[in-house]
Amino acid sequence: MIFHICSSALWAEANHSEYRCPSLESEGFIHCSTPDQVVEVADYLFRGQRGLILLVIDPDRVIAPIRYEDAGNGKLYPHIYGPLNSSAVVAVEPFEPNADGTFGLPPRLR
Repeated sequence: MIFHICSSALWAEANHSEYRCPSLESEGFIHCSTPDQVVEVADYLFRGQRGLILLVIDPDRVIAPIRYEDAGNGKLYPHIYGPLNSSAVVAVEPFEPNADGTFGLPPRLR
């Protein structure tokens, strides 16, 4: 599985066939993380932010191309080059920070 962090409001706005986020328009892809990367990414980019969810994505169901690319830190992150078909999202998990603002994987995903 791969993961995408987004606001619950942005996911709610998505139509039921595909999801688009601002990075798809500005950068040409949807940022995702592997299970080992998602907490580090959340702590770096979303520390303390509330109202987030974690999209759990089955990469075998994604229609658009997925490329694993270096983000400049030597780590390869999955990027979806096109809209995300909603049928690839196998779960949507609440993703709220801990009291100190950091994140942890939801218990069902550990």
